[in-house]
Amino acid sequence: MRVWLRTYGCRANQADTEQLRGALVARGATLVSEARDADVAVFNSCAVTAEAEADLRQGVRRAARERAGLASVVMGCAAALDRGTIATLPGVSAVVAGGNVAGVLAALDLPAKPAGRGLAAGAQSGVRALLRIQDGCAEHCTFCATTMARGAHRSRDAGAVVAEAASLAAWHPEVVITGTHVGHYGRETGTTLGALVARLVREVPGVRFRLTSVEATEVDPELAALLRHDSMRVAPHLHAPLQSGSDAVLRRMGRHWYRAASYARAVEALVRHAPVFALGADVIAGFPGETEADHRETVGLLEALPFTYLHVFPYSARPGTAATRLGAPVEPAEAARRAAELRAIGERKAAAWAAVRAGGRADVVVTGTGRSCTGLTEDYLTVSFADPAPRRGMRVAARLAPGAGGRLEAVTDAPGMPVAAMTAEAMPAPDSVPAPA
Repeated sequence: MRVWLRTYGCRANQADTEQLRGALVARGATLVSEARDADVAVFNSCAVTAEAEADLRQGVRRAARERAGLASVVMGCAAALDRGTIATLPGVSAVVAGGNVAGVLAALDLPAKPAGRGLAAGAQSGVRALLRIQDGCAEHCTFCATTMARGAHRSRDAGAVVAEAASLAAWHPEVVITGTHVGHYGRETGTTLGALVARLVREVPGVRFRLTSVEATEVDPELAALLRHDSMRVAPHLHAPLQSGSDAVLRRMGRHWYRAASYARAVEALVRHAPVFALGADVIAGFPGETEADHRETVGLLEALPFTYLHVFPYSARPGTAATRLGAPVEPAEAARRAAELRAIGERKAAAWAAVRAGGRADVVVTGTGRSCTGLTEDYLTVSFADPAPRRGMRVAARLAPGAGGRLEAVTDAPGMPVAAMTAEAMPAPDSVPAPA
């Protein structure tokens, strides 16, 4: 069986796809990089925005045109929330809710138990491995469909997380800790995210860990210390969802655990005195009921805080969420204008941070190959390499210099530190979507 994998959405989805990839190969399937070469396609869907669902439908239709007789399975969040429309798309043979890998295997008529060894233990398709530590969410943000799709919060056993991390560390220079609401890790068992990360650092040597989104007010003291003082092991990088700088809008969003001032205090305390620190945020523009005054409060907060990048999205109504019942939405053109203004702030701050970092030192994981070889620094900067570039999968010490097109260039001091056999030749073949950098 030849299988093509296509992933939409967040790193939690990407982690599910990596788990599925290993399960498929262990059962004798062959992974291909183009839909036209496949017998079966598996689409891992996203439901965060209407655009994400439209992309899914377009992708399924395109694949059906490219390969006559292609059978498609759709999994993920959009599949979990679907009311029968996905099954009507051309070639769709099964719809499997959420990240149910066993359900996908059953839909493909593959055995529950693997027939062979499959990929080398711990190997994923990207240079930076994904480690899921929890799933689901206990909160109920009024704009978010993820809780409906992913279910209630549940943490993975810490021992299982550490064992998987050790396996990943044999192949990957960086492990990205991911989940749906990572900051709630361990709440049902009396532990914390900081305690887990400290154990990972202690028991899994050599690899660099990085966190995905964590609420700013959920960074506990142990985690804060690791983020500030152990950059070789824990990347000094926090992506802290903000969504709005207006307290009135935050209340309407159902984000009850912080206000603009408490968010600002949390990130300022974390970044203060840190010589190198990446700070990012998600922001929604044009939420129902957002006034121009609310928008100006968001602008002011973004300008005041030391962000190094921003992810900005116009509000997208999701069926079944409470936000659709909060009154008239902001006009699309106005929401787009506000989003553009916020993106411009993010672009200015990103350029300013790159200028600060020019001439400084960096710990770079090499993520690309060939003439366009790129790498990722500890503070989430994408940098280029001059020829001859280090091999993909290496981790190198470098000096950052101004480069072409505004991107920094990494000038290496030494050949680099290869991590096991993690080279372009030894890595598993990626799927048709570039693995997360």
